[in-house]
Amino acid sequence: MANKIMRLDLPNSVSIQFQKTDDIVQDMRGIIDSSQNMAHQLVNLALVQRNWLIGYRIAEEEMDGKDRADYGAQVMKKLSRELGEIYGKGFTKTNLYSFYSFYKKFPEIFHSLSGKSYPILSWTHYRVLLQVTDESARNWYANEAAEQTWSVRTLQRNISSQYYYRMLKTQNPLAVKNEMQQLTDSYQQDKLEFIKNPLIAEFLGMASNVEFTETELESSIISNIQKFLMELGKGYAFVSRQQHIHTEKQDYYIDLVFYNYILKCFVLIDLKTSKITHQDVGQMDMYIRMYDELKRGDGDNPTIGIVLCSDTDEDIARYSVMNGSEQLFASKYKLYLPTEEELRAEIETQKEIFYLQQKEKERDGFVDKGAS
Repeated sequence: MANKIMRLDLPNSVSIQFQKTDDIVQDMRGIIDSSQNMAHQLVNLALVQRNWLIGYRIAEEEMDGKDRADYGAQVMKKLSRELGEIYGKGFTKTNLYSFYSFYKKFPEIFHSLSGKSYPILSWTHYRVLLQVTDESARNWYANEAAEQTWSVRTLQRNISSQYYYRMLKTQNPLAVKNEMQQLTDSYQQDKLEFIKNPLIAEFLGMASNVEFTETELESSIISNIQKFLMELGKGYAFVSRQQHIHTEKQDYYIDLVFYNYILKCFVLIDLKTSKITHQDVGQMDMYIRMYDELKRGDGDNPTIGIVLCSDTDEDIARYSVMNGSEQLFASKYKLYLPTEEELRAEIETQKEIFYLQQKEKERDGFVDKGAS
C-alpha cells in the first residue's frame, strides 16, 4: 500500500460568537453558551473524524487481504486486542466493524484532498444512522438531522417510527411534521445530552458521569441498598454501580451489580421511580441475557435480576431469572436473596430519612423550594 497523507480540516463555522450589548449578564451568558457549544462541536468532530479514518484504514487493509473474509476477521481480532490493551474499552470488534461500516456508508463525508468538510453530525447520530439499510432513507435522515438540528433521541425515534416513509406517502406532510415535532419536543430540550454521552466520556479518557443519570432520591436509595445487601452477610461482592450497557439503539445503566459467591451468580438491581411495568421487567430480562452471554463463566449459575420500585406500591420488588431457572430460583436462590418485605422496608426507611433531611435543609435555608 502506497504511503498517503490524509488531512481532515476543521470547518470555519466552529468558533465562539459574541456580540456586545448593554446587558453584561446577557453578554456573559452568550459567551459561555457559545464557548460550550464550540467545545461540543470540536469534540464531536474529532470523534467523527477518528472513527471515519479508522474505518478508512480498515477498508484499505481489507483491499490488500488475500482471503478477505478470513483476513478481515483476523485483523479485527488483532486490532481489538491490541488497541484495547493500549487505550482501554471502546475498541471492541463490534465498534471496529461500526467504524468500517461508517466509512463504507459515508465515504464522501470528508473531502480529504481539498480539506473541505460537509456539515456533519455527531458520532452518536451516525451510529444511529448505520441502522438504516436503505441508502436513500439514510441520506435523507442525515440531511434532516443536520438541517433541523435533531437530537440523537429525536433521530432514533424518527427512524424507529418510519418517519421518512410516512412523509413520502402522506398527502399532508405538514401535519406529519408537526406531530413529529410535538412528540420529540422534550428530546430537543435535553441540554445535557452531550455531557451524558458515554461515548464522549470514553473518547476523552474519562469515566462517565453517573450523577446525571440519578436524582437525589434515587442516588440515596441506591447507595443504601448497596450497603444493605453488603451487610446481609450472604455472600455479596460489589461489582459496579451505574454499569453502562450499550445496545444498537440505546445506552442503558444498571443501577447495581453484585456477584454472589455462594450462589455463584451475578445479581443485577435496577431502581424505578414509578410503578413497575412489564417494560421494566422486559428491560431487566435483556440485561440478564446480556450478562449471561458476556459475563457468565462456565461454573456460574444463571444471572438474577431484581427490579425495585421507589413508589409505594404492592409491586415493590420483582425478581427475574432467565433460561427456565424458576425451580432453581425458588428452591435455592431465595435462601440468599432479600425478601420483598425486606426490600420494601429498606426502601421506605430510606425514603423517610431522605425526606426528613430535605425538610431540615429547607428549614435551614440550604434548599431552594422553587428549584424542584
